[in-house]
Amino acid sequence: MNDLLVTDSVSKKFGEFTALNKASIAVPKGSIFGLLGPNGAGKTTLIRIINQITIPDSGSVYLDGEPLQAHHIQNIGYLPEERGLYKSMKVGEQALYLAQLKGMHKAEAKKRLKYWFDKLEIGDWWNKKIQELSKGMAQKIQFIVTVLHQPKLLIFDEPFSGFDPINANLIKDEILQLRAEGATVIFSTHRMESVEELCDHIALIHKSNKILDGKLADIKRQYRTNTYEVGLLADNTTEVQQQLQDKFEISAADFKSLDNDLKLNIKIQPNQSPNDLLSFLTSKAQVNHFNELVPTANDIFIQTIKNN
Repeated sequence: MNDLLVTDSVSKKFGEFTALNKASIAVPKGSIFGLLGPNGAGKTTLIRIINQITIPDSGSVYLDGEPLQAHHIQNIGYLPEERGLYKSMKVGEQALYLAQLKGMHKAEAKKRLKYWFDKLEIGDWWNKKIQELSKGMAQKIQFIVTVLHQPKLLIFDEPFSGFDPINANLIKDEILQLRAEGATVIFSTHRMESVEELCDHIALIHKSNKILDGKLADIKRQYRTNTYEVGLLADNTTEVQQQLQDKFEISAADFKSLDNDLKLNIKIQPNQSPNDLLSFLTSKAQVNHFNELVPTANDIFIQTIKNN
């Protein structure tokens, strides 16, 4: 069994509103799986179904090959977008309480909490109340509580909300480390740069329907346009540009350069290779910049939503 989590044709309605329509995803073991979509697409409903907060109207959910059951909640760590810490409780007291709710013995919970508090350099927060912490500080506590019981499946919904760039990078590195240690991660966010950095696989939900899924690298290949961004230095830029136009599809490009380059986007045909283009360019001018315009996760997100 290579998939840790599978949802099979999961549907959910709230009155007349369809929140999910036969949504099927498969999350490979040891992967970081991006669950993407606009606001109101159905992502949160699917996450709540996986966490057994909401029951689907139809369809099935499987965790590690077994139909999802109540006891599986101990194998899941969930960091919701809306945080749920008790503001008047002390940090350490609350972390211990939440760890024990996940089935951990108090002594083991204390040991692991000390490890994480030391690792994130927050040991002096133990006796502070949550209401004394900033949003980012409270987010660190919630992150620790989510991963503390070492669940098979981690679900992070906008995990970088409230973090400055330094702490966001810290949490990103911790998520990658958890994946390296064998955890499987579902990662829901609107920050497409985080998807680029973290995700192996993605699924895109729009208007309650899954409209795209697969390995991120494979999806990028499907959306590539064989277009290259080039910067050229030539004695006669007008003549070079005309020669290029006779052979390739070109348009003006805009990128930062140290030189006064002729900047172009050049699209090659299926029977042409990047080497053909580069060979032609080097015969006509000095090539200072040559880069394939690979579609970003953000490009794919916008294009797919517009087309559906």
